[in-house]
Amino acid sequence: MQKRIDCVDLQLIQGDIANQEDMSCVVNAANAQLLPGGGVAGAIHRAAGPELARTCQPLAPIKPGEAVITEAFNLPNDHVIHCLGPVYGVDKPEEELLISCYKKAIELAEKQGLESIAFPAISTGAFGYPLAEGAEVALRTVLDKIPDLKNVQKIRFVLFSERDLKIFQEILSRLINE
Repeated sequence: MQKRIDCVDLQLIQGDIANQEDMSCVVNAANAQLLPGGGVAGAIHRAAGPELARTCQPLAPIKPGEAVITEAFNLPNDHVIHCLGPVYGVDKPEEELLISCYKKAIELAEKQGLESIAFPAISTGAFGYPLAEGAEVALRTVLDKIPDLKNVQKIRFVLFSERDLKIFQEILSRLINE
C-alpha cells in the first residue's frame, strides 16, 4: 500500500527490514544496550556485521523513547537509527514512549538530510505492545510529522507478516479517511 501525503510517499510492505536497498536509513527496534539480539535487532546486526555492535557500544545504554544514529556498515543503507521502544506493561507511559521513538527517529533522519526511512513495528514483538495499538500510535505519529518534513520524502513501514501488514493497512485507511 502506498499513499502520497503532502510531499511524502508513505508505504506499507511486508518484508525484511534488513533488506531495504532503496532506503537511506532503517530503524532498529533496539535493546537498551544496543546489542545484537532477536527479532529486528538480530536481523539488522547480522546484516550490518560486527562493526555495528562496536560502534553502538559507546552510545549505550539508551532509555525507552530514545533514538541514536549510526552508520549502516554492510547494510544497503547509509544509516541505522536505533530506537528503544517501551516494554508493554512495564515502561510507563507506554504510548508517549512509543510516540517518542517514531518522532525522534524521523527528526534524526530529517536533521541528517536523509530522504527516506524504513520502520519496523517498534515494540510489537518481544516487547509485547499490542499490534493494533502500536500500529495506530506509529501511523498517527508519522502522519502528524509529515507536514514538518523538508528532507524526508519516503517513509516505509516494513512489516514482518501478512497479518501485520493487513492491520497496518486497515488502520492507515481509517486514519486518512477521518
